[in-house]
Amino acid sequence: MGTRGQDRQIDNIEFNVSDIARSKAFYGAAFGWTFTDYGPAYCEFTDGRLTGGFTTGEAVRPGGPLVILYADDLALAQRGVEAAGGTVVRAVFSFPGGRRFHFRDPDGYELAVWSAA
Repeated sequence: MGTRGQDRQIDNIEFNVSDIARSKAFYGAAFGWTFTDYGPAYCEFTDGRLTGGFTTGEAVRPGGPLVILYADDLALAQRGVEAAGGTVVRAVFSFPGGRRFHFRDPDGYELAVWSAA
């Protein structure tokens, strides 16, 4: 999540993986993705249009990656999520490059919103 996104648009997709090197080898060979390492637990990938990340910081989530949206104002985005019926499942936390929170939509999908500020 090194480049600031557009307000209220999908900005990043994060895969929780058990082995970053294996994931890099697979997606690099299969799709030609390129990578930037940010320490032992996180690697950013790009497919030439969209960025995402591989992380070993949380358990592997079979069934899909974490979709991450960008917001200029994180608090405003959280209020909007809650007002629309979403539930915050991970309070705002800091990471290198910004802050984010996770929420579940009314169908139970977990997504996240991040901000550089």
